[in-house]
Amino acid sequence: MPRILIADDEDAMRTLVARAIAMDGHETVTAQDGAEALEILSREDGEFDLLLTDIQMPIMDGIALALSAARDFPRICILLMTGFAHQRERASNLSAIAHDVITKPFSVADIRTAVADALASRRG
Repeated sequence: MPRILIADDEDAMRTLVARAIAMDGHETVTAQDGAEALEILSREDGEFDLLLTDIQMPIMDGIALALSAARDFPRICILLMTGFAHQRERASNLSAIAHDVITKPFSVADIRTAVADALASRRG
């Protein structure tokens, strides 16, 4: 069962994404910002298949989190989420470490498909 770490500062979004992903049998762990997600990654020695993170968050944003995660845990697949065009542009430079950027708002089907694609690319 794939383990997925979800980082998003919006409670409703975190809950929606965790429930959607759990529908496919994935184990989810959530964090309310990048700093908390990085602490969880470190504590669990990077034992996650996927990091799904919002880009715009307080304390540590998703881009800083993605860069740290890719450096410290290179086997983890990274999928970014954003509702802002300028954040998507910032993320375009991360194609070497991030599988994709999913644009908010998205449907449950969209996030499930994006996660399945990211996990499939990791196995490939």
